[in-house]
Amino acid sequence: MREVSRSSVLQKATREKLDKFNTIRGKEVRPGEFWDLVVITAVDEDQRASYELQIQEKCNRKELPIGVSYLVFADPPGYKIGNGGSTLHSLQLLSDQYGESLSRFRVILIHAGGFSQRLPNASALGKIFTALPLGEPLYQMLELKLAMYVDFPSHMKPGMLVTCADDLELYSASDSIVFDKPGFTALAHPSPLSIGTTHGVFVLEPADSSSVRDLEYRTCFQFLHKQSVERMRKCGAVLKKADREFVYTDSTYYVDYATMLTLLNLFKDIRPLRCEVDAYGDFLQSLGPGATVDYTNDTASVTKKDINLVEIRKKIYNCLRGASLNVVLLNESKFYHLGTTEEYLFHFTSDPCLRAELGILPAAFSIYEPEALEKAMACVMHSVLHPTASVSVGSVVEFSRIEAKATVGTRAIVSGCWVCTGLSVPDETFIHTLCTNQNGQTSFVTVAFSIQDDLKKSVSKPADMDQLKMFGAPLDECVSRWGLCAEDVRFSGDGSVCNLWNCCIFPVCPDMKSSFTSTLDMVWAVCGKEKVALPRNTRLLSLQEILQKKDLKQMLGFRKGLYEDIVAAK
Repeated sequence: MREVSRSSVLQKATREKLDKFNTIRGKEVRPGEFWDLVVITAVDEDQRASYELQIQEKCNRKELPIGVSYLVFADPPGYKIGNGGSTLHSLQLLSDQYGESLSRFRVILIHAGGFSQRLPNASALGKIFTALPLGEPLYQMLELKLAMYVDFPSHMKPGMLVTCADDLELYSASDSIVFDKPGFTALAHPSPLSIGTTHGVFVLEPADSSSVRDLEYRTCFQFLHKQSVERMRKCGAVLKKADREFVYTDSTYYVDYATMLTLLNLFKDIRPLRCEVDAYGDFLQSLGPGATVDYTNDTASVTKKDINLVEIRKKIYNCLRGASLNVVLLNESKFYHLGTTEEYLFHFTSDPCLRAELGILPAAFSIYEPEALEKAMACVMHSVLHPTASVSVGSVVEFSRIEAKATVGTRAIVSGCWVCTGLSVPDETFIHTLCTNQNGQTSFVTVAFSIQDDLKKSVSKPADMDQLKMFGAPLDECVSRWGLCAEDVRFSGDGSVCNLWNCCIFPVCPDMKSSFTSTLDMVWAVCGKEKVALPRNTRLLSLQEILQKKDLKQMLGFRKGLYEDIVAAK
């Protein structure tokens, strides 16, 4: 009952934010009404260019507020620097561009760099442009992030809000959230202890009052990052309400202008960065009176160990030590992550809470047969489906054209595809068509994986490909069912790792339809149907290579064609 009541409260609050954002969507905003600068990070110059193109198209279609500076900053070439490094690099670029004028601006910084290997339909166009099944024109993560924070700028002193592109915070508060304190101010959400082990957790200073409200301002004694339940208990992070234990976890934070200057001075001391810095773990653990230098040596939760990291962390600690960490407790809030295929399918098709709270539709901005989708608990976005096409339970179809009597199995993701008459997509399949351009020649490549496949799992040499699984089968067996020899399979990149991400197994085709059909035949061959024989001299690419050669304008052109058909039908 409590969960139903909470969802109802969040649904009302979220609707109010969406309604408010819709009043300024495509309109000129007044000074102080919205963000002065919207900054999005990109992993490299190629991704930066693609983000800028998409933002320009969104502005042309009046999907974003007008009179705002939308900026995209690419990470410097070379070493990966993490979202902490991106934060510092973006600050430096803002300082270079605006100088002292920056002291008057309210900035939102959205971390969107990376290739989204756990949600590959976001790899080409970026996770900040992930489509969402609501709104008309269709919302993407960028608009939703801006909508959820639509009240912030008018109650904020000049400074910067730092957030990520693949998460979503829904909250209800009887008063406006005010960001007016020096140092860092972080949003905090009540979460189960299991969530706390994979996120940042706040150890709070004692409260002045024992009453619990939907919005509370507190100070943080110590910030823990991805620690065990035992450690959280020992440090006093675990709280109890009505016999239910919980912790307050992190999501988004604000820094005032003076702290932005402190971070700029830090960057001067530690650049050029040669290791990944975390904007949460590495910055926030240095704050609060309970912070100690001990965390700088703890690399247990770091994916890639680097000898420079400990030294950099110590410099961060020494620079930020003594700065305050204020916490805004959002007691009526929920934190959702949309960064993996499993999360994507669950939240868009099966999760009754998010469906109610966000107003998710079974179909958004599409041509479809309503009854079929409502029964299937499926999700269709920006797509054209023939009345006799069917989409099964728990599946998502986006930016696709599905012809007569074609079927999509259960828990599948079909993205950017042209599915010909009578074809059938197997259960638990991810399938996505991309456009490439090499030497001025346009081609199409369709990639496919199982929803459970781990694209990042690696082996050190091609001879060990049998340890990689695709659709539940060893990769060398898959290769043989496609009429290929394991010895002939190429892995792109520098050869240091071999995984599904850089395995060159997807055929290059002259058009979307033949591309989809060729790869679908390969999927069915692995799933037990007859073997296929790829034509001799067929050029095969990896997803890694496809992204390096992607033709974004062609892909957006296909979406535009769908858009025009949908508008004409409406």
